[in-house]
Amino acid sequence: MVLLLALLVSGAAVQAEDKTVSGWQSSLITDLTATQTAYSDSWQGGEAGSINWVGNLNGLAEKQASAWFNFKSALKMSYGQTMTQDAETKDWSKPTKSTDLIDWENVGRFTFGMYVDPYAAFRLETQFMDASVEDKKRYFTPMKLTESAGIARMFYHKDKDQIVSRLGLALRQIVTEAIVDEYLSTERATATDGGIESVTDANLSLSDRLKYTGKLTLYKALFFSDKDDFAGTEFEDDWQAIDVNWENIVNVRITKVITVNFYTQFLYDKQVSRKGRFKQTLGVGLVFQLIW
Repeated sequence: MVLLLALLVSGAAVQAEDKTVSGWQSSLITDLTATQTAYSDSWQGGEAGSINWVGNLNGLAEKQASAWFNFKSALKMSYGQTMTQDAETKDWSKPTKSTDLIDWENVGRFTFGMYVDPYAAFRLETQFMDASVEDKKRYFTPMKLTESAGIARMFYHKDKDQIVSRLGLALRQIVTEAIVDEYLSTERATATDGGIESVTDANLSLSDRLKYTGKLTLYKALFFSDKDDFAGTEFEDDWQAIDVNWENIVNVRITKVITVNFYTQFLYDKQVSRKGRFKQTLGVGLVFQLIW
């Protein structure tokens, strides 16, 4: 991060003399989706109401700081809750979390005009709150920090649309706040691994109203600091499996403030689950484009 900041500042220092320097290309879009149903206690058909809401924020900032350095920062945050009504008593449950995500990635590419560009990147992935234990709320855990460097290739670029792939070496730290006793005391632990990472980003405007955003991340660990803890068990080789994170967002603008969002995510991390995990959300809500 210090290296990226130094390069960005040095690029800005020669901006007045470099005609290839461009201003910030930025966007910040938020949307809120909610559904609600409720029934009085006179209904006898077993109906139950529910309230669901999800808020999303997607921010992007990119700058060609100099002829040889491009900096891009992307922030994605989501949070949502669900409340359900008991079919018999019609009482409402406490809100439970349905969506929770913080994903912040920064990439610096050295644009020397070669077939591929060297790059350095930093990514933070976490959630607002771990609510798996009702009596003990833990915030920003687990937290995954990834530092990587390698080569990148821009396969398509037109205005804000682009398809970029990166391949490099990565070092990850996974910080968790685990409950260690019956008194709900917590202890912070850090596991480290390193390996090969491949990331492909796609941002495409298919029409004036239709936009697609996709991200495919593959990671193969070559070493793991806690592997001895699993030696001799059926899980001892799970850390060597390839991790997959594939996200797709299709956004349709119906009007200036009404949007339809379709989101899918496929996750595979053998250390978490030996089965793939799939998530899909579809919502119609209000969108606010704060920065164009």
